[in-house]
Amino acid sequence: GCHAHCLLSSPPWRQVQRSCNPTGPDAGEELRPSDMVKMTKSKTFQAYLPSCHRTYSCIHCRAHLANHDELISKSFQGSQGRAYLFNSVVNVGCGPAEERVLLTGLHAVADIYCENCKTTLGWKYEHAFESSQKYKEGKFIIELAHMIKDNGWE
Repeated sequence: GCHAHCLLSSPPWRQVQRSCNPTGPDAGEELRPSDMVKMTKSKTFQAYLPSCHRTYSCIHCRAHLANHDELISKSFQGSQGRAYLFNSVVNVGCGPAEERVLLTGLHAVADIYCENCKTTLGWKYEHAFESSQKYKEGKFIIELAHMIKDNGWE
């Protein structure tokens, strides 16, 4: 008999379908600190966000700062106008925390700056003293004046 039916019933070649093509093999995986060091030498910025996502970059040096998926709120006020609240950011360094009285009460906040060009971008909420503001703890404010939208924005 002919074995052609065996070929047909065998599974098709596995097709790995990625919704996007991150730059480099490690882009989608968690980076260990040792990898970060290696990347820093060969690339301009410490972290690259996948190029298929809408991202926010530093307007001064174009280092990636945040993924649009990490945006929590657009209704914040920075020292220079509108600011966005993000769940997590990349390529950002943190200054010392200090207590400041903001519009919503007393918070312990730390200035954040672009690791690449050292421009101050906004602040991180280290601690909120009002229970209604607790959701901001560990979150980041970046002022619109320092951000530019990259990739798939209409």
